[in-house]
Amino acid sequence: MTTTQRILDLAAAAPASHGEDLVLLLSEANELYQQGLQDLRREVAARLGGLATADLMQAADTAGIPCDPSQDRAEVLLLLALAEWEMTPAAMAYAEMAGAAARRGICLMPEE
Repeated sequence: MTTTQRILDLAAAAPASHGEDLVLLLSEANELYQQGLQDLRREVAARLGGLATADLMQAADTAGIPCDPSQDRAEVLLLLALAEWEMTPAAMAYAEMAGAAARRGICLMPEE
């Protein structure tokens, strides 16, 4: 099963889950979200890592990602990967799942 499919399955199960069960689903989905982002970060680095710094900054600008010259290449590559990742079905499903859980008072970060 792919990361995307598992996140979609977890998101589909979330509305019927409550309390600790929902926290467990959200926790697993969060881990998969992070894994998917890291996998895509590696792909973006392989795909764009050979670009000259000016071309890399241009790619970020074209993608609508604000960057400044003080950011290093790794950070710009991560921002490009994050922008790409956030448009995937897996990331969108996770964001909706986390938002719906938060509206029900469930989140992974404990309140202080």
